[in-house]
Amino acid sequence: MLDGLQALADSAFPKRCNNCGRTFDSVRDFIAETVSVHNGISGAKASRGDNEEVIVELYRNCVCGSTLMDFFSDRRDQSESGLKRRQQFADLQQYLVARGVPDEQARKALLAVLRGGRSELLQQYIQRKPANGG
Repeated sequence: MLDGLQALADSAFPKRCNNCGRTFDSVRDFIAETVSVHNGISGAKASRGDNEEVIVELYRNCVCGSTLMDFFSDRRDQSESGLKRRQQFADLQQYLVARGVPDEQARKALLAVLRGGRSELLQQYIQRKPANGG
């Protein structure tokens, strides 16, 4: 399970400022270690991708002054890497459901981690030592 979570996180981060080289290891770091472009406004802008999917563009200023942008899309990313991320997410969700976690609770826990947060539920599973190798 930990490998699957790591693969999901690795697919989006780290991000790097091309101007100063500063690296942001997670969404949480990206937001915490940058500043809003317009004095307190989030810098989030909804738009449409190439396939008309809704994406959110997030504009932030690095401490060096360079404007950075990252985009966050819905699960509809049909690229090879997008399909792989969706499959990993589904596999992890199925893993949790098979161990008695309600489907929606498993989904919310995985989404929390993907967004740079923590999940006490996932921490419990990561800290357990599997009796049967899985």
